[in-house]
Formats: sequence, C-alpha cells, structure tokens
Amino acid sequence: MSLAAILSKGIAGLGLDIGQATQERLLAYLMLLQKWNKVHNLTAVRDPEEMVTLHLLDSLSVLPHIGQGRLLDVGSGAGFPGIVLALTRPDLQVTTLDSVGKKASFMRQVKAELGISNLEVISGRVEVYKPEELYDMIISRAFSEMREFVRLTRHLLKDGGVWLAMKGVYPEDELAELHGLEIDVLELNVPGLDARRHLVFLKVANQ
Repeated sequence: MSLAAILSKGIAGLGLDIGQATQERLLAYLMLLQKWNKVHNLTAVRDPEEMVTLHLLDSLSVLPHIGQGRLLDVGSGAGFPGIVLALTRPDLQVTTLDSVGKKASFMRQVKAELGISNLEVISGRVEVYKPEELYDMIISRAFSEMREFVRLTRHLLKDGGVWLAMKGVYPEDELAELHGLEIDVLELNVPGLDARRHLVFLKVANQ
C-alpha cells in the first residue's frame, strides 16, 4: 500500500474530513523529514510507513479536540503534533517550540517550503520563553511528565486556557501527582497502531 493510501485510510479511520491537497502537504512534510533525517537524526522512526502511523496519524488523532485560538506545541521535535495541526487547521495560530537548534531549523525549513503562514517556530527553552501574547492551548507529545509540563508552561497559558498532554498508556501515576487542576482523560484510537493512546486535558481549577 502506498504512503498516500495508508494516510487516506487512516484519516478515514479517524473519522476526519481532510482534503486531498492537505493530505499531499502532509506527505510532502514527511518527505522533508525523511530527507533531513538522513543527516540530522531528527526522529528514531526511519520507515516511511511507520512515520505515517506513528507521526502523522498519531498527531491527527487529537485534531477533533483542538479548540480555537492560539496553540503552543512544547518540545515539538520535528513538529509533531504542531506542524500537522497547522497544516490541517489554517484558522489556528500554531507556535512550535524546541530547545534543540537542528530541530527548530528543520521546522523553519518546513514552514518555508510548504508556505505554512499560520506557523511560528521558536528555538529555545520553554521556561524563558516570553511571547507577546499568551496561548489558549498548550500541547505536548513527548515533552516531560505532566507535573513538570504544567509547571514549566504555566506562565504561557491564558486564564481559562487548557493544557493537552498526549500520552501512551493511562498515566495513573502522573495524574496522582497533579493538584489544583481539573482533569479529563480521553482514550484515542490511532488506526494501524497497536498501542494505547490517551489525551489528557488539564485546566486550573475554579477559573
């Protein structure tokens, strides 16, 4: 099965409506990642078919749960899920942030080559990042344990905003360490992925 067919089938399996042109841009993004990965080692996943499932479809699984406004992707790495969300939601203002220079350079290259006007790429440490405007949503896919995620990014979230933590198995131990937060956990099903996935929503209580 071609990469385009795997992606299209996975998108249908997620119940998403993503046009052909956007699917082609997602695959163009993946091709850039493959090209850069040979030199810069941006991701441990090498097989293109696995990249579609583990990177694109995994990122797309959170798409229905992303609200309106400004979104920050912390520890974005090669751009997952931030660039995927920017490509599929042109109405969303997305900032990706990573402290590793080569990863930020790659994301800037993707932004330039694919013309992603609603994407901003920041290279630096999250704890010292001071944007002109705060964020409605802050998401992380593989950044840190949730207590640390909240602590390091609290200064970046608007009042009433939400943190979204993408996790594998149900993160019972991490959830037990969280205090003063409203917590909601949703199980996600990623087509082609034989592993548990959860999305954790966190809000400051009593806002």
